Amino acid sequence: MKNRILYLLLLLIIPFVSYSQEASDSLEINKVKVYKFDIKKDIGPPVWRQTKDAFEEAKEWEADIFLIHMNTYGGMVVHADSIRTAILNNKTPIYVYIDNNAASAGALISIACDGIYMRSGANIGAATVVNQTGEAMPDKYQSYMRSTMRATAESHGKDTLIQNGDTIIKWKRDPLIAEAMVDPRTYIENVVDTGKVLTFTPNEAIKNGYCEGIANSVEEVLEQLEVKEYVIKKYEPSGVEKLIDFMLNPMLQGLIIMIIIGGIYFELQSPGVGFPLIAAIIAAVLYFSPLYLEGLAANWEIIIFIIGVALLGVEIFVIPGFGVAGVSGIILIISGLSLSLIDNVNFNFEPRHVKALLGAILLVTFSMLTSIILSINISKRLFAGSGFLGRLALKAEGKIEEGYIGVDMSPKTLVGKKGIASTVLRPSGKVIIDDEIYDAKSEDGFIDMDTEVVVIRYETGQVYVIKSENG
Repeated sequence: MKNRILYLLLLLIIPFVSYSQEASDSLEINKVKVYKFDIKKDIGPPVWRQTKDAFEEAKEWEADIFLIHMNTYGGMVVHADSIRTAILNNKTPIYVYIDNNAASAGALISIACDGIYMRSGANIGAATVVNQTGEAMPDKYQSYMRSTMRATAESHGKDTLIQNGDTIIKWKRDPLIAEAMVDPRTYIENVVDTGKVLTFTPNEAIKNGYCEGIANSVEEVLEQLEVKEYVIKKYEPSGVEKLIDFMLNPMLQGLIIMIIIGGIYFELQSPGVGFPLIAAIIAAVLYFSPLYLEGLAANWEIIIFIIGVALLGVEIFVIPGFGVAGVSGIILIISGLSLSLIDNVNFNFEPRHVKALLGAILLVTFSMLTSIILSINISKRLFAGSGFLGRLALKAEGKIEEGYIGVDMSPKTLVGKKGIASTVLRPSGKVIIDDEIYDAKSEDGFIDMDTEVVVIRYETGQVYVIKSENG
């Protein structure tokens, strides 16, 4: 009886639970999917790289709205233009919320969006192309930026208005206003005078069609978009992005430089071992890769580092000593490692880079010196002991008196023998003794060819002769 009652209760409960679950899923499905992406630093390779990742993730998530939360003073035009193009080609509605600043490259990106919302006190504009010191670039750069800004504004099309029975066609975003954000020569009545680069406050932007509304939070932006039920997914940097940020830590970079130099040092000390060289190559890849992806290390900076290592190897193995090749190699290695740490364009170093350059050189040289000192100390400890590495090192001393010699000493038996000068000795030349030709040096000065000579001594691989009494 009890089992029957329990069975009946289950029949009553299961449909209700199933209905509740379906209702919950239905509510979740009916919510608007908002994908939020932050641009809160200078526009450059990292932002462009992250933008592509964000668009891809939003597409996979099937986002209904893509919302950019912006606060930037600008950055590199080439990457801003790439982001602008990606926005214009994206089918998902894209809105930007300017939290404080959308200057220069940030203004270009904002104008590309379907809607612009600004916080009270924010601004948009000032898109003149400048160099690292803030000085305006030549007009060919400004011309490109003017046309890009106009084209971006024009991409939003026109509105058709009826005023006093007349049909008026008006740009949704006036291209001339976009141009005025770049060119101080542009004049727009009641908007901007000549000689001034245009920057809008929120109210000015709304008045001139460059802002849809003022909002003090993302929630207020969505409220103005009449989005009531929504779920927000925020972009989180991928593992690669986090790894790049981790690898850009100055302390870690110093440690990697020490491994590079230490690996090169040990490989030069014991050629053919392989492991130190492999460690140095891996460390070099770990050093330059994040800097390259970050837009700091250029191709030529990596190349001069490689050339520096090659010159150092030539100096040690090909032309022993320490001359031009060795000094040049060290300078190029330090230059390649240091210049990769700063944001410079080719060989154009702006004043603001001087401090950064000095800091980079200090980091590299300190790391190199520390690595060399530690490498010398470690090599002595490793190979001096009785361990495995110690047994690899040759500790015995080969003494001459014990028969250990580095050159052929057989010519010593020639002392006292006579021969013929096969060439003129001035004082060096060649002599024939017992039908064998030897390098010789005259102790009598000039000796003619075919003169009879006598070997008086043999030193450092050299036969010394004088004229024979019969010669």
